[in-house]
Amino acid sequence: MFSIKRYMQLSVVIVNYNTKKFFKDCLESIFKHTKGLDYELIVVDNASTDGSVEYLQRFKGSKVQRSKVIFNKENLGFSRGNNQGIRQAEGKYILLLNSDTLLKDNALFKMVEFVDQHPEISVLGPRLLNSDGIFQASVGRFPTLPVVAVMLFKEHFGGSRLVRWAPDRICPVDWVMGAALIARKEVFEKVGLLDEKIFMYMEEVEWCYRVKKAGYKIYFYPGAEIFHLGQGSSKTGRKEPILNIYKGLIYFYQKHKSTWELLVLRGLLKLKAGVSFLVGLITTNRYLKETYGKAFKIS
Repeated sequence: MFSIKRYMQLSVVIVNYNTKKFFKDCLESIFKHTKGLDYELIVVDNASTDGSVEYLQRFKGSKVQRSKVIFNKENLGFSRGNNQGIRQAEGKYILLLNSDTLLKDNALFKMVEFVDQHPEISVLGPRLLNSDGIFQASVGRFPTLPVVAVMLFKEHFGGSRLVRWAPDRICPVDWVMGAALIARKEVFEKVGLLDEKIFMYMEEVEWCYRVKKAGYKIYFYPGAEIFHLGQGSSKTGRKEPILNIYKGLIYFYQKHKSTWELLVLRGLLKLKAGVSFLVGLITTNRYLKETYGKAFKIS
């Protein structure tokens, strides 16, 4: 028999922004459902105004042997906040964990154990669950033009495995959702941190693209399960994610793709925004008009 504690060390990085209720439950689930694992907890608060700061000031160092709390004076975004935590991490592995997640059945131990036993794997995503226990589509393909076209015009009308899905077995994938993503520290050291020009949404896709380009392997692992409640830090429901995904796609293409591909992407985004805005006008749907009116200007 071997002692897992002897060599398994994990840094858990959580960025919080006005998600006090989610965040408290997330921390309690970590303490309750993490056994046999030597870990540190690094929390970055992005200038919350919902009582999170006061809670964290009381919490600091009270529950785990090693904990660090970083208080920002403004909302620096998801990428910059995670990068602050990653820079402070001392573990062999680094886990990026959303504040709106709940652990179960020693999930962190299972993830670390699996990666440690498979040296060919550098990044791993667990199975994510909706609050009702239904599998969440948490892995996907990189946003090539065909993938973007399906995402814009088909995915929300029945879904498609061409974009993202919930696998039923261990498998290599292009990217895993940043709500719960574990990676070897050396990957961040060699590939770089999250791109801070991406405020929120699409940051894990862009980072995974660089990871795969550098020759590392990314896998999905259903043996560890984590509840992901979703949109904990989004203040405008569906509107904010859509606008940030538009911005993220454009930036991704500006950084990684050719000029003609960027032009085609902008055309697809404008077409989707234009059609949705028109539907909003016809049906007097305020959400569609406001969201896709802004999306059209972005694209």
